[in-house]
Amino acid sequence: MKLNYRVVLLIFATIFGLVFSLPSLTQSQSGAKVTLGLDLQGGLHMLLGVKTEEALTSQLKSIASGVKHFTEHNDILLDGLSASNDVVTFELLDEDDAVVMDEYLKKVEGTVVHSAKGQYSLAMTPAAIEKLKVQSVDQAIETIRNRLDQFGLSEPTVAKQGVDKILVELPGIKTPQEEQRARELISRAAKLEMMAIDEDRAMRANEMTEMEAVGFEDKLLEDALEPKTKHLVHEIAILDGTMLTDAQVGYDQNNRPVINFSLNSEGAQIFGDFTGKNVGKRLAIVLDGKVYSAPVINERIGGGSGQISGNYTTEEANDLSIALRSGALLAPIYMMEKRSVGPSLGADSIRASLLALISGFVLVIIFMMFYYGLAGVIANLAVVINLFIILAMMSLLGATLTLPGMAGIVLHIGLAVDANIIINERVREQLRLGSSTANAIKEGYAKAMRAILDSNVTQIIACTILYIYGTGAVKGFAVTLSMGILASMLTAIVGTYGIYQLFMDRIEKNKNYALWFGMTRKGK
Repeated sequence: MKLNYRVVLLIFATIFGLVFSLPSLTQSQSGAKVTLGLDLQGGLHMLLGVKTEEALTSQLKSIASGVKHFTEHNDILLDGLSASNDVVTFELLDEDDAVVMDEYLKKVEGTVVHSAKGQYSLAMTPAAIEKLKVQSVDQAIETIRNRLDQFGLSEPTVAKQGVDKILVELPGIKTPQEEQRARELISRAAKLEMMAIDEDRAMRANEMTEMEAVGFEDKLLEDALEPKTKHLVHEIAILDGTMLTDAQVGYDQNNRPVINFSLNSEGAQIFGDFTGKNVGKRLAIVLDGKVYSAPVINERIGGGSGQISGNYTTEEANDLSIALRSGALLAPIYMMEKRSVGPSLGADSIRASLLALISGFVLVIIFMMFYYGLAGVIANLAVVINLFIILAMMSLLGATLTLPGMAGIVLHIGLAVDANIIINERVREQLRLGSSTANAIKEGYAKAMRAILDSNVTQIIACTILYIYGTGAVKGFAVTLSMGILASMLTAIVGTYGIYQLFMDRIEKNKNYALWFGMTRKGK
């Protein structure tokens, strides 16, 4: 018996597969493990819709806020600044400022500007509107994914469905409390705004109607802690959450949870300019349309930081900070479909899949041993090592195992021995032609290699396409199948060849082809 590099590689591959797959097989608390998908461990399945048309309203308000800051910073007087009916309108009081105003408006991308005698209107172009709708869905997907990652859920699925729908699958959600918390985190708009209180009419806020507020270019917002209390704020926000860079949970002097937030350089400048010009007035900190605090400005506030206080629990403050950090949703989302997959159903799926996996594996082993003798045993050994390597690779990469993924493994068992079937048949052909055992094995592997490589390369290409364009279950199938193919290139080709080389002297000595290859010299 001569040890060769192929056998050494197979030994290392076996050790690798055993070491890194054992935590998943034994469900050990230590070590990387394969994550079970929604269909195997249970969880929450949701289909969300995105109100893309409302993204336009938010964008117009953001444009109006930019106009407000620009004019205040450059001492340009405006009147009637408003964002409604899909258009931003205002009147320029001094026509000498028109040149400066026009230069600024040219830089506002995706808008059409109309002006006449100091009256301005800005509307978004049809192309910009369509782009914004697509962007609002893509941004919602990215935002929801970021929130769930920070929430600590393992391998959530967040994928686009159709034009304006989002599929969300959350494995491991088992209790109604966990489900409710996850739904609130996903659906929360987390839109932060800083708005000036209308000090001239603030005392009449609780008596004023919405229509009256609109007439003064204001809006009524309820207090987050006392819903019966109303705040009258100017319609156009001073700045919004797009300028937020961080949000963390902190504690006030009474040890109550608060949210400390930071702004980028642009937001810090706007915040500093506004507070410097409005000392003695109040600033409302608004989150999702509710006023959480309205402190009096005592001095110019530089540095671009602030605080949101409320009647939070630590858990609520943590979820809110996650939502703020991940960004506000450009457009609101709503629930279209929801269903829970119980862990008992997942357990039944695992048992059924394991039964299929074991049954298929046993049948393949019996066939290979019966038809190819010891060559079949060597092929079966390669398949077993292959399965351990697949599980180890999935554990290290943090991949999710789903029902289609298990189907991919079952399918791969057949594909893994297929390479050895081709090799064994080529070896048999060479033995029938009278070649020596060593030469027959060498030629058998050489002649089978092209067909095996062509087959595996085309399958890898197909799996890659499935992974790139597929979602959820399709990706799981592609991952397990492609990992299996890569592992079989090592075990079914390199490893088995090394085993034959290891026992070559013994095979040559006894020339028992019926035992080793399931055939006689003249053929079976």
